[in-house]
Amino acid sequence: MTYKEAFKESLESPETFWARAAEEITWYKKWDRVLDASNLPFVRWFAGGELNTCYNALDRHVESGRGDQTALIYDSPVTDTIKTYTYSDLRDRVSKIAGFLTALGVSKGDRVVIYMPMIPEAAMAMLACARIGAIHSVVFGGFAPRELAIRIDDAKPSVVLSASCGIEVKRVIPYKPLLDEAISIAEHEPEKCVIWQRPQVEAELLAPRDLDWMELEEKAEPADCVPIAATDPLYILYTSGTTGIPKGVVRDNGGHAVALNWTMKHIYGIDPGDVFWAASDVGWVVGHSYIVYAPLFKGATTIIYEGKPVGTPDPGAFWRVISQHKVKALFTAPTAFRAIKREDPRGEYLKEYDLSGFDTLFLAGERTDPDTYHWATDLLQKPVLDHWWQTETAWAITGNFRGLEFFPPKPGSASLPMPGYDVTILDSITGEPVEPNTEGIITVKLPLPPGNLTTLWENDEGYKESYMDPYPGYYLTGDGGFIDEDGYVWVMGRTDDVINVAGHRLSTGGMEEILARHPDVAECAVLGVHDDLKGQVPVGFAVLKAGANREEEELVGELIRMVREQLGPIASFKSAVIVDGLPKTRSGKILRGTMRSIADGETYRVPSTIDDPATLGEIEVAVQTIGYGKK
Repeated sequence: MTYKEAFKESLESPETFWARAAEEITWYKKWDRVLDASNLPFVRWFAGGELNTCYNALDRHVESGRGDQTALIYDSPVTDTIKTYTYSDLRDRVSKIAGFLTALGVSKGDRVVIYMPMIPEAAMAMLACARIGAIHSVVFGGFAPRELAIRIDDAKPSVVLSASCGIEVKRVIPYKPLLDEAISIAEHEPEKCVIWQRPQVEAELLAPRDLDWMELEEKAEPADCVPIAATDPLYILYTSGTTGIPKGVVRDNGGHAVALNWTMKHIYGIDPGDVFWAASDVGWVVGHSYIVYAPLFKGATTIIYEGKPVGTPDPGAFWRVISQHKVKALFTAPTAFRAIKREDPRGEYLKEYDLSGFDTLFLAGERTDPDTYHWATDLLQKPVLDHWWQTETAWAITGNFRGLEFFPPKPGSASLPMPGYDVTILDSITGEPVEPNTEGIITVKLPLPPGNLTTLWENDEGYKESYMDPYPGYYLTGDGGFIDEDGYVWVMGRTDDVINVAGHRLSTGGMEEILARHPDVAECAVLGVHDDLKGQVPVGFAVLKAGANREEEELVGELIRMVREQLGPIASFKSAVIVDGLPKTRSGKILRGTMRSIADGETYRVPSTIDDPATLGEIEVAVQTIGYGKK
């Protein structure tokens, strides 16, 4: 089937398209109806059907005779550990973890919060919850106590699964004190906390609430998979809300399994037995979808990597993992490659490794700037494919294909709409669709395809207000951009990254694209800061490549001239500053909102997701040197 045929059928006859995809999933009971869109914006996929997500990820592969195939590789340069688990290994351990959860009274519909580092037990915990129909909510390991407390109060878990510590490069972070503080802050108190003791730190267990994971697992009776309604929740994953209160995205079981299984072959070109690596964290949606669930649905081998792209131990870390484990496709954030490019701009470390079996690099999480695209393409001599999606969607809204039909990439574009996504650009004022090459608000016409959020946890009104009410009949992505004459989607950034300079609406993403072309710039950010005369003016922040020793005044002049020459004086781009690093979340997204607050001299809260808080202090100093921030 061609892309055009698949896309057309997915929009005109979604029941036919997704019913065929659902035949690859094992069901206890077939659905009564593929798509129930009678109560928009709420959509139900495979209503009446029953399945088990864990069974589809593990048991069915064991029962089909592939139990000895490697399911999971744990690669931890921070602990100098590599360990493999077969499908049988994983099934056996997960069934025992599910057994001790059952013994603790956890049953179908109960919530379990998972607060863990990147170790195999984190994935096992997720699968164990799915096995018995409990709803898991993974909170990124190392989140500040207040953020964890907010999620505990919203999800109201009966049990929390955690570990004694996480490891950030060489820094050991004890988790138990953070968990204890979070529970003391929260109004809801979990009945039990089960702790996986790591050798680096032994957590103090507080009886009778706290229990030792290893002891429970050893004594547990294995639990079988429980039939779950396709429309029942699989997990809650919290994403940032505009009010500062996180939103609990709810994912169902049936649509999620069908969509993610479909993506592995058609988007990523992955077959059973192939090795797929998503260099993310189980605390983020990428980790849910493409470390844990999708590769295992397909019968592939997945990797849990406890390390960084640089510093564990060097910029060759990713090349080592790809070569050693025979990775076919890597999925990571552009930030990771900008970090590698900064430390090793000529790609010297790549020469030490054999990547002949490597097929494709997939980038997502933020916009892939053309400079990073060209650098990675030239270095790897492999397809580099940008695709775009969100926590809410669980899989790509737009992208390219290694299994369906490959299209020539356009650097800077997130490629074509995926089957099932009727991507539409709307005028922000009139709400009407715009012509090709016209910037506007990126939306998706309802109904959303399977795998997307079904609502927000116990907050149907918030779901409608955040995503559906602004443009009735459409899902609001919160991103701005355009679709060109060839149907390629260009995501230019969050709509709040469009700045208004003296009445002219300008994309900071377009300015970042220009700055990134400078040969000495490793990565950059452009923000709109308050200006009494023009409303907002853009300010650039640039991080230099290793070895680029330049006079700052001279380099800043070059950057300003580039923007003026390529965008024109209308951009009013007159300020830029060189910094050692940009503040980012641990998943690699630049904290533009926080940086904007600093530049505007506003009070800000240090985000719990930040990777290195020291970068905020550098930004404060930097903006003051150019006349912004607190005086």
